[in-house]
Amino acid sequence: MDLTKQFFKYVSQNIFGLLGTSCYILADTYFIAQAAGTDGVTLLNLCLPIYNFIFAIGSMIALGSATRYAIAKAQNDARGQRYFSNAILCAVLASIPWMLAGAFVPGALLRLMGGDAGIVALGIPYARIFLLFTPFFMCNYIVSAFVRNDGDPSLAMVATLSGSLFNVVFDYIFMFPLGLGLAGAALATAVSPIISIAICSRHFFKKENTLQFVRQMPSARLLGQSCQLGISGFVGELSSGVTTTVFNFLLLGLAGNVGVAAYGVVANFALVATAIFNGVAQGAQPLVSCCYGQNDHAGARKLLLLGSGTVLVLAAVLYAAVFGLTDPFVSWFNSENSVQMAQYAHTGMRMYFVGYFFAGFNIMAAGYLSAVNRPAEASITSICRGMVAIVACSLVLSAVFGMPGVWAAFPASELLTALLTLFLLRRKESGKA
Repeated sequence: MDLTKQFFKYVSQNIFGLLGTSCYILADTYFIAQAAGTDGVTLLNLCLPIYNFIFAIGSMIALGSATRYAIAKAQNDARGQRYFSNAILCAVLASIPWMLAGAFVPGALLRLMGGDAGIVALGIPYARIFLLFTPFFMCNYIVSAFVRNDGDPSLAMVATLSGSLFNVVFDYIFMFPLGLGLAGAALATAVSPIISIAICSRHFFKKENTLQFVRQMPSARLLGQSCQLGISGFVGELSSGVTTTVFNFLLLGLAGNVGVAAYGVVANFALVATAIFNGVAQGAQPLVSCCYGQNDHAGARKLLLLGSGTVLVLAAVLYAAVFGLTDPFVSWFNSENSVQMAQYAHTGMRMYFVGYFFAGFNIMAAGYLSAVNRPAEASITSICRGMVAIVACSLVLSAVFGMPGVWAAFPASELLTALLTLFLLRRKESGKA
């Protein structure tokens, strides 16, 4: 198949799969807003960084290991099989501290994220349930990434969408007809990755399957090799958590729980936007890694250009939708009809989403750098956008401009990162020339 056609096949299917994942978080927010009002949205926004950190660990192990596997497969290196088994084993081990936190100290974790006594009391059942299911969240990332890298992106998409659909439907069933409240929302979210893993498992019974589970002890060396290439995925996921945590504390000081609830609306739509751009980067990764493994540098660069053009077009479509539908979007999560919350969220949506014109390129470029075995540059790009730039910009701009400065921090940090990323890409090309 032509490389361009392969690109759009992989990317479109991966975008749909990740959109399903982010949309079930929107569904969570909507149902929780109906059940618990502004406090429910505040609770979910305080939990999002915990989700992000769990997903970041799973993403780092999954994307790094799957990239190593794809490169080894393109080079006919049978040792690549060990990466799949090692990823599963290491993810289970990494899940243990989160499960212990869920079992014994969920309230302390919520207090650490900034929750007051009322929010903590409301959120303990919710946090306990989703933390106990941490291994399934992480392993879902891994199984999906390896199935996609083994040439079956369609099944990975179907599995992800099925898990997301289950979550949306059972959010409603558990919360309202069964009367489980926030615990029901957490239970629906917790079971959804199990559904996805079960569907992805069909791949292992196909003739085209080349994945095998190798009996082995967990290897720190293989994990380290994988994490080198997975760091961009880790920081990409973690950046949402870092941004949410920093913004939550700044907004608590500037506007209290209403400000955090307003950011909860922005953050949930931001998850959908980030999923779209992650879909482009992760969808292109198997193809880029295959080109790299076969020394087809022209093909890899073509995929980078295709990806960069695609994310810019998607950013324009996304911003047009956000700008034109700001108030209806905000009203979905404003069940108490708070005028102040609506005003904060209206301004936030329109300022924050300008950043995706730069964020899409940064996500695509970081994924490309990892896929062609350039972990240092990928790490620099990811750490700059996910931690250094966003923290610095939010602290400085909020101190100078107040709440508008908080909203402007994301576009400013992504612009700075885009300039750095262009420099890193051009430096390497100049060196080759």
